[in-house]
Amino acid sequence: MLESTKLYKGYQIAIPSKIKKELNIKENEIVEWRSDKTTRTITLSFRKKESVMDLAGIIEMDEETNAVELKHKVQRGKL
Repeated sequence: MLESTKLYKGYQIAIPSKIKKELNIKENEIVEWRSDKTTRTITLSFRKKESVMDLAGIIEMDEETNAVELKHKVQRGKL
């Protein structure tokens, strides 16, 4: 699909609605730009912005932890 958009004041652009719908692009997603100087082309890709909640559960530990106790140990210099 070929779509075009205008370069606005302040070098801002808008993503065409057909592209947003086709790729299911939402607000606050990260736009990654890759440029090729020789061909003067740009490739855009979109990814969701990761939050702390997205990271929850990634690390599994053998022992239970207590966030309050860990914070106190860090503040006291014991970790």
